Amino acid sequence: MASCSDKELEIKSAVLRLALLKYIKNANAGHTGGDLSCIDILNVLYNDVLNVSPENFNDPGRDRYIQSKGHAVEALYVVLASKGFFPESDLETIGRYRSHYVGHPTRHVNGIEFNTGALGHGLSISAGIALAGKMDNMNYRVFTLLGDGELAEGSNWEAAMFASHKRLDNLVAILDHNTLQITGRTAEVCNPCPIDEKFRAFGWVVTHVDGHDIKDLRSVLRSVPFVTGKPTLIIADTIKGKGVSFMENVVKWHHGVPDDGQYKAAVRELELRIKELDDKTA
Repeated sequence: MASCSDKELEIKSAVLRLALLKYIKNANAGHTGGDLSCIDILNVLYNDVLNVSPENFNDPGRDRYIQSKGHAVEALYVVLASKGFFPESDLETIGRYRSHYVGHPTRHVNGIEFNTGALGHGLSISAGIALAGKMDNMNYRVFTLLGDGELAEGSNWEAAMFASHKRLDNLVAILDHNTLQITGRTAEVCNPCPIDEKFRAFGWVVTHVDGHDIKDLRSVLRSVPFVTGKPTLIIADTIKGKGVSFMENVVKWHHGVPDDGQYKAAVRELELRIKELDDKTA
C-alpha cells in the first residue's frame, strides 16, 4: 500500500466528509453525526493499515473489516468508493428502490464483508472470523468498529469473554467513543463506563487514542497486536458531527439531514478546511 503523509490523510478526511454529506443530502437520510465521528478512523484503516483492496478482496489472507455500528454506513460507502471498490456514482442511488446502497452494510455491496447494524452482533461476528483465522493458520487480522451506545447489548460481553478465552490477538475492536446515542448521552441512557477497566477484566489489552488525530491513529493502529495472546480494544475518543461546527456534539445530528442552508454552510466550512490544509503544504 502506497503510504500517504499525515497531511494528505487529513485532506482526504475532509474530502470524505464532503462526499458523505453530499450523499446524505441527496438521499434525504443518513446517520450524519456518527458518520462524521468515525470517518478519520476509516480513512486511516483503509489508506494506511488494512491489507485489503479491490484486487485482493477474494484472497483468504486479506485483512477483514466489520462495521458493527452499521447505521454509520455512509462513511463506509464513501471510503470504499474512494478505494475503487465500486464507482462513486453508485452512491447517487443510496436509499432508492432496489438500490443495494441501503442504510446498513450489506454484502451486495463490493468491499463489505458482512451484513451488520443489528447492534451488538459485529464483535461476535469478528471474533468468529478471528478464530477461523487461527484454526486455518492464517495471518489476517480482523478489525471491527463499535459504537459506545452499542455496548449496552449483552452479546458484546459474551464476545469479549470468548475472544479472550480463545486468545484472539488477531482481533482488534475500535470503539467510536463519541459519548452520544439516539436518545442522549450514553452515560445517561445506559452508562458503559469504565469501559477500559471492564474490557481489561475480560482479558483484553486496552489503549486510548484521539479518534481525530491522524498521526496518533496511524501509530496506534499500526502497532496491534499489543500483547501476544490477547485481543485489543482501542478506545477512540471522538466528537459526534466532527468537522461541521454546528453539528459537533449535538444529539439531534445522530440521524439528522441538513436543510439547504445548513448543507451550504457545512460545505463552505469543509472546503475552507481543505484550503487551509493545502496552504500549509504549499
